[in-house]
Amino acid sequence: MTSQYLSKNYVEETKFGLWFLRSHTWQHHVLRVAINDLRSLFTDPLPEAPVLLDAGCGQGKSFQYLQQVFAPERLIGLDADPHSLELSKAEATRQGLAIELIGSDCATLDVPDESVDVLFCHQTFHHLVEQHRALKEFYRVLKPGGYLLFAESTEAYIDTWVIRWLFRHPMHVQKSAEEYLEMLREQGFEFGPQNVSYPYLWWSRSSDFGLLERWGLRNPPPVGQREETLVNCVARKPLASCAP
Repeated sequence: MTSQYLSKNYVEETKFGLWFLRSHTWQHHVLRVAINDLRSLFTDPLPEAPVLLDAGCGQGKSFQYLQQVFAPERLIGLDADPHSLELSKAEATRQGLAIELIGSDCATLDVPDESVDVLFCHQTFHHLVEQHRALKEFYRVLKPGGYLLFAESTEAYIDTWVIRWLFRHPMHVQKSAEEYLEMLREQGFEFGPQNVSYPYLWWSRSSDFGLLERWGLRNPPPVGQREETLVNCVARKPLASCAP
């Protein structure tokens, strides 16, 4: 464990992983696609001029897309890696965006109660060791009626030889799509089938990155007959409720 991180359980990423998170592929084919998909899962109008928190903002590559889609009054980036926050600051400057940056562990968010309208958690949750504590914190900081935008890779993808070789994750906390959704329900978040998607994108294929399908050698398995590698969900904190 390196003392520079703001979480005692931080799992340090590989050099390849840090490079990939600033690549065009990550920005265009992962982040952009996920944010657009999450936007499509809203069944109510988007909040106007929301306070938007990017929990686990990394190098800030999401900022421009979040600004374009949600037009937040305040956009806050939070991460437990000070170096990533420095890169986020530089990215915000390049994009000409006013971003508030916070150094904090997701399991102990340095954010006031009920102060956030939209919390964006993209490909962050599977990096967290204290997942239940983090989800409780997400619930705490959201205003009643606020939205959690949850986008995750599942154990079926993370626990493959390619991903284990190229990246670093806490393997003992990885979960299936349904297990992640059940965590959201248990915490008190509300959502229906119309607020959930299971993207089947080429980069998330658990074995061959979809090469056999692209070459016409295999048909993609239908929903319900495959082990999902991605899950996206727009979950809402009830307008009046008590957290579990």
